[in-house]
Amino acid sequence: MNRLTEIESITISHYDQNADSFWHGTKDHNVTQNYAAFLAPFPAGKILDILDFGCGPGRDVKYFQSLGHRTVGLDGSKMFCRMARQYTQCEILQQNFLKLTLAQLAFDGIFANASLFHVPSQELPRVLTELHAALRPGGILFLSNPRGNQEGWNGQRYGHYMQFQDSQAYLEGVGFEILDHYYRPPGKPVNEQPWLAIVSRKLI
Repeated sequence: MNRLTEIESITISHYDQNADSFWHGTKDHNVTQNYAAFLAPFPAGKILDILDFGCGPGRDVKYFQSLGHRTVGLDGSKMFCRMARQYTQCEILQQNFLKLTLAQLAFDGIFANASLFHVPSQELPRVLTELHAALRPGGILFLSNPRGNQEGWNGQRYGHYMQFQDSQAYLEGVGFEILDHYYRPPGKPVNEQPWLAIVSRKLI
């Protein structure tokens, strides 16, 4: 087993083994700020084709579906995909982040909430390029990740933690422009805001 396969296998296995506790621990998280930031660039009332990248058990898929959007989920965890299908009745793709097979120009927006930080730095440009290709011209990519300056294992999960400038460089390097960024949770001092959210747009 090579290094990348090991990273992906161990991380996905962690989520498979902890799927129920993850659902109960996250299903009531207030991420309305992220929803609003992701949807803000789109015309009001437009029905969107959305990919929830790293959808977990389906919380965010369900939300976008409730607004009338055509939403597809994607996750590497077999357990998460099963839970998301049961919870949302939407199409849920079981795909590993490092082995994506996405249709080109298929989505108006990609919502990657707490997911892309699992992609190792050496693979991130390729994965971002594949997401870029899956978006229509002017499409929106939202990402929210723990911020930091390190890469490696955190228990049984692999993470690549970046500050804004590094994230910006990756995104702009594959053809995105930054529209907005902020730190979460709102209303806290910066040293108590461990999450970095970025809204970016595919350049035509």
